[in-house]
Parts: sequence; structure tokens; C-alpha cells
Amino acid sequence: MTPAARLSAAIEVLGDVVARRRPAADALKDWGLARRFAGSKDRAAIASLVYDALRRRASAAWIMGARNFEEASPRAVLIGTLRLARSMSAQNIGELCDGSRFAPAPLSAEERQRLETAESSLADAPDPVAGDFPEWLAPSLESEFGSSLVAEMQALAHRAPLDLRVNALKSTREEAMAALSHLHPTATRFSPWGLHIPHGEDGRGPSVQSEPAFLEGGVEIQDEGSQLVSLLAGMRPGETAIDLCAGGGGKTLALAALTRDEGRIIATDEDQRRLAPIHARLQRSGARSVEVRTPRRRGDEPLAGLEGEADLVLVDAPCTGIGTWRRNPDAKWRVRRGSLDRRVKEQEIVLERAARFVKPSGRIAYITCSLLPEENEARITAFLQSRPGWRIRPREHLLAGLFPELAPLAAFGARQQDGLLLTPERCGTDGFFLAMLERVE
Repeated sequence: MTPAARLSAAIEVLGDVVARRRPAADALKDWGLARRFAGSKDRAAIASLVYDALRRRASAAWIMGARNFEEASPRAVLIGTLRLARSMSAQNIGELCDGSRFAPAPLSAEERQRLETAESSLADAPDPVAGDFPEWLAPSLESEFGSSLVAEMQALAHRAPLDLRVNALKSTREEAMAALSHLHPTATRFSPWGLHIPHGEDGRGPSVQSEPAFLEGGVEIQDEGSQLVSLLAGMRPGETAIDLCAGGGGKTLALAALTRDEGRIIATDEDQRRLAPIHARLQRSGARSVEVRTPRRRGDEPLAGLEGEADLVLVDAPCTGIGTWRRNPDAKWRVRRGSLDRRVKEQEIVLERAARFVKPSGRIAYITCSLLPEENEARITAFLQSRPGWRIRPREHLLAGLFPELAPLAAFGARQQDGLLLTPERCGTDGFFLAMLERVE
């Protein structure tokens, strides 16, 4: 397929995503199944265009003259995205849109003018447009970030890197870098176990899952932010920990590596389907300290008998996932007030459940991939108000005795409380919140 044909296909897929309010991955899959002639490079290039358009949907629509992105045509959003996300000139975009076979129709005079004045137009845009986020979230996000709101949201609208965590049970970072040298890895900024892998020209990362270093358990795919909050949970060798919302087991595996497999980790999840990948990952990692407890049916308590026994309960709480918008850009336009309310209630329930399993002097590591104070600081405040026998660990104590590379993280505090808030703008990671709650009764 020519670049112009790929652009036409991306316009078609984006139209399907918007019209049917469906995940981009589903629309792309259906498009590819219906057009077997498209090769893997074509599909990758089209997906990259669609996801970039979703990242910049509001600002791209704005520069093309739409004051409400929902009213903008898929063509306008894709053309605007080429200008903003890929720095293409009006002339270059016009060369793609030449009206030839399989190419988009030629640019109109108005479209060309708007592309040429994009920067000045965007300078006057309101914050939700300049930052590409839903307008109804503005008050919450502004209360967290203040004058840095737009910069934070713009960083969240960029493509995320491919991060790997070196499995300390099987390898060192130096050994992993040597094994993956053909992928040109670089060390992460903070995580002592992290590697960045650059994207290819088509916007995709390499197929790390086929690499011997991955197949043999030497590395796992895990965002640096996820690595950091796992390390900062501070599990020590010999302790008993419960990963209450373990899902696929990324943080479980990081805890096992942190303790050199010298401890006891019980991994569970309310949804047994989310636990499915953990078994293969555990086998590959070589971790022997992990026990997986799967609920047999909804409402079952697989942790019965562990009340008051855990030194650490890690709560990777259900949340709106705003911190992952770099990786899931279509999710930002589907989040609604009702979903936030549901997540807040779920967070309250999971915190109450976690508290039952913590021993005296034990702790809860409360983690979200959200940037909203309603899901972060407000939940901690509500928990502490209802439980006088608990306190929040001061931020500087989170870093005591851990890897020296983590010391600079002390600067990344949440605005209203003693928690850590990692963001793409501050530290180049996905968005994560962490607060450590200690039982002092």
C-alpha cells in the first residue's frame, strides 16, 4: 500500500471507531480481516496513524476548525494529526491527499490554510483542547497539576516507549543489554532493572516476545513506572506479601525478584480471567516464592485463613486508567463520570478488604494508574479517617534503604498528600500513584 492509501485506510478505521464507539484494536482487527491484501507493515502503519489521531483528537480537530472534536470528521482529525504529531507541512500533507486512486481527496483551500496556521490557532485553544483530554476532567486535573496541567496532559498524549524489566533472578541489566544489543536498548532513568527499547519507523516496538532473553525469563515487558511502584512497595526478604489485584502478575514477579525469591507471595484477583497469564510468566521467571490463589466463583474468598498475617498487601486498585492514556489513547474518550464513580466505590471496597489481611505493623501499598485526586489522595484520606489505627508513611521514608537510583523520586509528590505521583512529564513513565499505609495499632 502507498502512504496515501494507508492514510485513506486510517481515515476509514477512525470513522468506525468514532461512529460505533468501539475500541480501536477491534476496529483495526476487523479492517485487516476484511482486507487480506494488506501486509503486516501496512497494518502497523495504519494502526500507528489511528492511535496518533486518537492521542491528538481534540487538538487536531481544533486546528482544522472544529470547536468540538466530536463534530470533526475523521479526515479532519487525521490531517490535523499529521500536522501536529508528525510535524508534516501543508505541502507534504497535500502531496498525500492528491485524489489519485486510493488516496484521500485533495486538500481544500480552507484545509490548506488551517494547516499553515496550526501553531497560532492552537495557542488560543482552551486547556482540554491543548492537552487533548475530556473537558469534564479539567477541574480534577487542575486541582492536581495547577499551572502545569497542559504540559502534563500533552506529555500523556505522546506515544509510550517499550520498557522491559530485567529479571534479577536470572540476569543483570548488563547481561540483558548485551543479549538485546541488536534492539539498541538504553537504561531507564530511575529503575535499576529497566530498559528502554526504541520504536521502529512504523511506530511499533520489536517483537520482544520472540527473543531468547524473553523466552528464557531474563526480561519481562513492564513500564518503568510499574517497576518503580513495585520496588517502592519495599517488600523485604522473608516477608509475607499478598498481591490482591495481581492480574497478569507483573508486580508479583517484580516483588519476587526484589526479595531474591526469599519470602512468600500470594497472588490473587477477583476476576480469574485476569490471572490466566500469570502461570506461564511465573514458570518463565523461575520464581518459586509465589502461590496463586484463584477464586472458584464470584464472591469466593481465596485468601481465607490469611487474615492478619501479611507484612505487605499490594493493592493495584481498579481505576479509570488515565495514567495509561499513552498506551490506550482511545480509552480517554470513552471514560465517563459514571465510570469514575464506580471505580471509587471499588477502591473503597478493595482497601477495606486489604486491611483485613495486614498484621500489626504491616502495611498496604495502594497503587493506581490514575492521576485523579478522587482515586488517589481522596481515597487515602477517607481510609485514614475511618481507621484511626493507620497512618500514611512519609514520602521520604518510602525511599529509605532502597536503590540509590530511586532517591530523586522524592521530588514527585502528590499535590495534596504524602504519596508519590509519577507522570510522563515528570519522569517519562506512565502515570502512577503510590501511597504506603501502615497499621500502627
